[in-house]
Amino acid sequence: QVQLVESGGGLVQAGGSLRLSCAASGRTFSTSTVAWFRQAPGKAREFVSSISWSGGGTSFADSVKGRFTISRSSAKNTVYLHMNSLKPEDTAVYYCAAGGFRNVAQNPRLYEYWGQGTQVTVSS
Repeated sequence: QVQLVESGGGLVQAGGSLRLSCAASGRTFSTSTVAWFRQAPGKAREFVSSISWSGGGTSFADSVKGRFTISRSSAKNTVYLHMNSLKPEDTAVYYCAAGGFRNVAQNPRLYEYWGQGTQVTVSS
């Protein structure tokens, strides 16, 4: 069992930066692939980024490539989403998800565990 808690969201101006954190409890987190998804009002949940269990593999949605990075700290049982050059269209609730497989994946159905989400609002 894995419990996930996101933090770091907030209000930022366009062009600014935020760092989201996904803190996990549960002994299987270190062997889980972790992803970030987001959902804007009236829109479907969409993939943002994923990092493999080892940290050696990462994947990004085209809309965030070159602006977002993802990393994980095994010591802190935490995955970070570093968001730079934020745009108003990045406004959404950001969710952290974990799954017991090794490679990065964009399909939300593969992820077993989900956090409650953190709101990110980018003003123009």
